[in-house]
Amino acid sequence: MSAQEETVTQAITQDGDHLTVSGGTPASSLGRFSWAMFDFANQPYYTLITTFIFAPYFASGFIGDAVRGQELWGYTQSMAGLVIALGSPILGAIADQTGARKPWLAFFSLVFAAAISCLWFAMPGAPEGAFFIMGAVVVAAFSMEFAIVFNNAMLPAIVPEKKMGRLSGFGWGIGYVGGLIALFIVLLLMVANEETGKTLAGLAPILGLDPALHEADRFTGPMTGLWFLLFILPLLLFTPDVPRTRMKLSEAARKGLAQLGHTLSSLGRFRNIALFLISRMVYYDGLAAIFAFGGIYAAGTFGWKIETLAIFGIVLSIFAAIGAFAGGRLDDAIGSKRTIVLSVTGLVLSVLLAVSITRDEIFFIIAVPPVEPGGAPFSSLAEQVYLLSGILIGVFGGPAQAASRTLLARLAPASMMTEFFGLYSLSGKATSFIAPFAIAVATGIYESQRAGLAVIIGFLVIGLLGLLFVREERSAAL
Repeated sequence: MSAQEETVTQAITQDGDHLTVSGGTPASSLGRFSWAMFDFANQPYYTLITTFIFAPYFASGFIGDAVRGQELWGYTQSMAGLVIALGSPILGAIADQTGARKPWLAFFSLVFAAAISCLWFAMPGAPEGAFFIMGAVVVAAFSMEFAIVFNNAMLPAIVPEKKMGRLSGFGWGIGYVGGLIALFIVLLLMVANEETGKTLAGLAPILGLDPALHEADRFTGPMTGLWFLLFILPLLLFTPDVPRTRMKLSEAARKGLAQLGHTLSSLGRFRNIALFLISRMVYYDGLAAIFAFGGIYAAGTFGWKIETLAIFGIVLSIFAAIGAFAGGRLDDAIGSKRTIVLSVTGLVLSVLLAVSITRDEIFFIIAVPPVEPGGAPFSSLAEQVYLLSGILIGVFGGPAQAASRTLLARLAPASMMTEFFGLYSLSGKATSFIAPFAIAVATGIYESQRAGLAVIIGFLVIGLLGLLFVREERSAAL
């Protein structure tokens, strides 16, 4: 342990309520709240684009074939995961050399907003443009994840260690609130009934969005980009950043890559962190796949349209927010590892329940009346049980994600925090192309969305088993 690291560690131990992990003064309440607003800003991307609205539209509306659409979406997410896997640890290492995180975060935020806005061009019945849309999705995905690397790396410098779990959980919680608000905007102001031409609130759709052309589905792209740029402003304005060094980018890249190589070659000395990162890599692949394919599966299985998907998303977001807020307090009370174990176990059972459901069957063997075409939302027993599985996924998903980033902040050496958060992003994305790829392959081979969704369970179980051997203690720096 270096002298600086030892001093910081002693300070944290002696005054854990008043110093950050890096040994500095915690950010103000406004600064911490503004940091959490990043989750509020980015959640509509996951809620509207990758889960409830655009992804199901991509499969069933844009491509026009739910099975083929799920397969193509799987390959798209797989490609994005590969780019993220290669780039995230490099960027984290470079950031450790250049200091300030905000300039990087702002740059990738702009790239994300530009790419996600291109989804407006996903015209229904024009699948010949699939590669352009798939490319835009890939660019948006890796830009968002790269921004998250730098946002996560700011956490240990703005709040005392004993309060990281609560702030992380609060961030996830208000993130789900942001997703919930975005879904209400879509449902009440954007989605018009094709017969009446009015939204659920009895209003004409904003901007004259045409339901016949699925303009509400497509407008979620530019809406998400504008939302993100607007709500990251508090972070950029009020959350303190570490000082920027005078080091040139080329020199920072060289030193950062050298340090990254040294860290990777020395992971044997960080075996506990390595075990956590590998375990998290696997269970997070499954968790990400749940949100990426749950809405697609529902749209293909039950024929849900945008209105029903939006209602489904609103219900899940409410319970996910509750789970995230409660999970943050649970994290500080019983520890990050125990919180994750409980959450991932709940996710395994929830996905198993979801996979057991078809249009006319629940729990794999119990026949139920099939879904009536054109029926009221959630009017069939199969839909109601699927809704229950979604609620459980929401409740357990928030704590699993929030406690994971808190656990790394508790394990990593203070002087190598950004570097390890780069590896953390790598652990979330290094194999993230495998889960979507496996889902795509299984879907294509068996010509079944159900077979593809079942793949997720294996990722969750393997990651959970590895996590059981992780010790919740901070490692010393090299």
